[in-house]
Amino acid sequence: MKALQIVKYGEIKESLSINEIEKPSVQANDILVEVKAASLNPIDYKMAQGHLKEMVPLDLPVTIGFDVSGVVAEKGNDVTNFEVGDEIYARVPHEQMGTVAEFVTINSDKVAKKPENISFEEASGLPLTGLTAIQALEKAGIKEDDRILIHAGSGGVGSFAIQYAKAKGAIVYTTTSTKNVDWVKALGADRVIDYKEEDYKEVANNLDIVFDTLGDDYTFDAFEIIEEGGVVTSIAGPPSEESAKIMGINDYELPEQLSKLVKDKSAVYKHTWMQPNAAQLNEIKTMVEEGEIKPIVDLIYSFEDGVDAYEYLSTGRAQGKVIISLS
Repeated sequence: MKALQIVKYGEIKESLSINEIEKPSVQANDILVEVKAASLNPIDYKMAQGHLKEMVPLDLPVTIGFDVSGVVAEKGNDVTNFEVGDEIYARVPHEQMGTVAEFVTINSDKVAKKPENISFEEASGLPLTGLTAIQALEKAGIKEDDRILIHAGSGGVGSFAIQYAKAKGAIVYTTTSTKNVDWVKALGADRVIDYKEEDYKEVANNLDIVFDTLGDDYTFDAFEIIEEGGVVTSIAGPPSEESAKIMGINDYELPEQLSKLVKDKSAVYKHTWMQPNAAQLNEIKTMVEEGEIKPIVDLIYSFEDGVDAYEYLSTGRAQGKVIISLS
């Protein structure tokens, strides 16, 4: 079968190649999925460029990709929750990475049936961003009437988080650039802040929650605009003690600057290292079918143009998800 693989670390055009490889074998708890579409995420090309090789070492060559939608082609002997022919979607575990290929095996406990009212391409764009947003916002305890700032509302995680937070009844502020203001408004945000024209810290303050998707100074500055006892939930800042354990970092302590900010504001700091979760995928399925969440797709590429798709994603100009279709 054909697969798009990382063959060496470096620039995207040099590090990725379409290769002929063996079809993966199915273990007792696995399903073999005929891939219809795979969505691309920044973690993919960062791994190819070698930026994550200390944290996520790879045995090259290795097939790229974590998000997938497709059809069950075969199932392991112990699989009871899926049948051959079922339409599914998933964010595969790290050890089963390799969704930009004609087939992929996935532990059936990490998989959900695809929302029935959307295409394979749309469905493939939901798992990683959706699970990341849900896990980060649920850690923050989001509830009705919470005032929340979601950074980077036009990004994959941000655009999902806006819709999810609104479905929970929150009052949503978000940041984006001038060219994206109108379409981010259409996602349902109550106040869209054009960061090229406005200082978000002057517009959004006394917040219950800040969802930090950017890291660096944005993580620390979040404590300026939450109320006493507020929550900063991050996917880009330093690990928390909880997420450090999940990431395999031992004897970890919060950086001194961050620890002081938490103490001074009697705040809560949460960090999410997203984990595959079939129950949450089923929640997303229901929300999509009920119209509370709409997939946001920017461009769809053919499998043969997969390298170009990753080059485009790496520019940071995508409005929504970039998809490779194998249909």
